[in-house]
Order: sequence, then C-alpha cells, then structure tokens
Amino acid sequence: MQEAAAPDRGSAIRCGIDTVEISRIERLLRENEPGDLLRFFSAQELADSGEGAGRAAHLAARFAAKEACVKLFPREAALGDVEPADFSVARDAYGAPQPICNARAAAVLARNRVRTIALSLTHDRVSASAVALAIADAATAPLAGSLLYRLLPFRRGVVLENLRRVFGEGVPDAEVERLAQAHYAHLWRLFTEFVRFRWMSAERKAAIVAVENVDVFTRALERGKGILVLTGHFGNWEVATVAGLTQFPQMRGRIHFVRRPIKPQWLDRFVNWRFRRAGFGVLPKRGSLDAILDRLAAGDAIVFPFDQHAGPPDGIEVDFFGYPAWTFKSLALIALASDAHVLPAASWRKDDGTHVLRFEEPLAAIACADVGEEIRRNTRAYNAALEHLVLRHPEQWYWVHRRWKRSAGRPARRAARLGR
Repeated sequence: MQEAAAPDRGSAIRCGIDTVEISRIERLLRENEPGDLLRFFSAQELADSGEGAGRAAHLAARFAAKEACVKLFPREAALGDVEPADFSVARDAYGAPQPICNARAAAVLARNRVRTIALSLTHDRVSASAVALAIADAATAPLAGSLLYRLLPFRRGVVLENLRRVFGEGVPDAEVERLAQAHYAHLWRLFTEFVRFRWMSAERKAAIVAVENVDVFTRALERGKGILVLTGHFGNWEVATVAGLTQFPQMRGRIHFVRRPIKPQWLDRFVNWRFRRAGFGVLPKRGSLDAILDRLAAGDAIVFPFDQHAGPPDGIEVDFFGYPAWTFKSLALIALASDAHVLPAASWRKDDGTHVLRFEEPLAAIACADVGEEIRRNTRAYNAALEHLVLRHPEQWYWVHRRWKRSAGRPARRAARLGR
C-alpha cells in the first residue's frame, strides 16, 4: 500500500489486491443453504452471478474485491471497524464493477478522505483476482476561508487538533488544512446568512430549505410518545430548522429546542426571540427535565443538540470518534423514561446556497439489566450516530468547539485505538 503526501481530488492514493481460489467458493456453495450465503454476499451479488457453471468464478471475483477493499484500510481492519461483508459489488450500465458500501464502510472511507473505490476484476479457470484503488477526496478551500484561516485564526489550533484527532494519520496535513480553511469559509457564510435571513420573506425562507425523510418524522409523531431529535451544530442549523420546520404549520408550538445559553447575552436573547417568533419553544439544558417529559407526554418534539462537552454530573465519558469525550447523559435518561423515539437529524448547505434538513431512521434503544450500563451504551450509540452525520459534510460541523475537553479533576484517558 502506498500513500501520496498531498493527493489531489480524484487521484489514487492506496491499492489493495486479493486473489481467491474458485474451488473455495465452490465448496462454500455446496456446504451452505441459499439463505446462509447472505453472510458472504448480498442478494444482488447472488442474483448477478446467475446459476450456471460460471457462478462460482463470478462470486470468487466479488469475494476477492471485498477483500481488496478491506486491505485499503489495514488500521480499521485490525480494529474490527471494517470487514469484507461491509462491501458488495454491482455493475453499472456499462458493465463495470462498482463498490457498494454499507454505513460502516462509508464511515471508514470518509475518515480516510476517500471519495470512492475503483475496482478491476478478473478470473481464469482456477482463481479470481481483484484490484481496488482508493480515490482521494479533497476539500475545497474558498478564498474567504483561506483568508480567515491566515489573518483571523479564531481557535485555529483547536480546529486543527480536532480535525487531526478525527481523521488521524492516514490523511495528509495538506488535506487537514484544506478542511480547516473550508470550515472557516463555512463560518463566514454562517455570519452572512444570520444577517440576511432576518430580512427574508417567509416564502423565500421556505424556498431555500428542503426537508428530507419527512415520513420518518411523521411516523414517529403518530406513536403519540413524542420525539427526541438528536442533532448537533451542523450546517446552518438555525436557518434550516426555522425555515424547514415552519413548512409544517400543524407542528407550530409543538417543537421545542433545548439550548445552552450563548455569549454575548444580547445574541442569546435575539436567537431565542427568533425561535419563539417562528413558533418554537425554547427550553434550557439545565433544570428543564420535568418540562421536557411533559412535552413528550403531549406528543411534542424536543430538539436536543448533543455535540457539546458535558462534564460531571451532567455527563458521562464515552467514545466519540474513538476518543473518550464527556457527553450529556440526559438524552438517554429521557428516552428510557419516556419511550420516545430518538431521531438523528442534520442540516447542510449545498453548493448553490440552499439548505437541506434531513431526518434519519430512529435509533433502536439498547436494553441492559444494569441501568448505568444501559445509559452508557445508549449514549455511545447517540455519539456513533453523530459521527456519521459529521462525516457526511465535515467542513460544516462546528470544529471550534473543544469537544474532547478534560473534566476538572479527571485525568485524560488514552484511547485504546491503534494510531488514533
């Protein structure tokens, strides 16, 4: 495997090769029932391989491709973060093999700044081989971001430290700096949008925001037990939520934001005023447990930003991107007490300046006999959901926040991760 020091977008940065004996797959086909084969191949792969004499060879080539894809990420493979079953192979309209990544594999690609994987498959009468090339992704650093990064480096050290913590040694410093500059450009656009949004008409606001997976939100509401919206500081969250959720007038007065006060106070008052004017409730993160439970019992939705540091007694220490991070435990407590669905949600800005607000499928609650362990495991699951949302558009997450800050009186634990 070879890595380029500072790859351009679209260049190959890693190579994985694997060969599989066809007799091995023939034995697999003989010794397993059709349903058991789904442990090794997707339903589409089994269908594409046909039923004829060449079936074993076709499946051997696909199995080699899965193994070659895993070899692109030796660190994650050693940690058990990715395995062959996380990849499958499909054919495009021209018959060329294309990798299909599940959520685990997609997260590994994103953390290594790999945009896609190019595949080449071949086989003879005895064996099948595959070559996988990891194609680099590269952030775009607008001029405004580059200037702010150099001339007004607000918390630049924190931003770079956080980025390197998440993307690790597998991503060149040049790409980390481009991500940082893209983030500063995002912060500049946040400021300009904050000013412009106040003067927009309601029609214009609705036109610049699209809401995806509305049916997920609707189905959760129909349960009558309320919704906990798990989110963080993604994109222009205030623009996307205010403009997006106001497209559902039936929810006016039934969506409440849990907010931590921000400084200066005049800005905090202005933000709260704008939320209430749009028909949303605002609840403080401290001392509002009874009010939150009452709203959930009434079937309302509670929007809970979850990506901030929370020291004891409000937080517990669970992993976030492989490192211990003090995280609010209140969301797990509320979810377990109310049986409300927890829906991850995020927003992002598209290249044309419009915004997307997207709801994801509800997270399954994790049950344990020990209540403390139950809270810990569910809180970790919430952090894992946030990780996927961050990696979708990394330049639009709030990297200036000290997410991995130590808590007073507690020494920092070293993550039990290789190279992380």
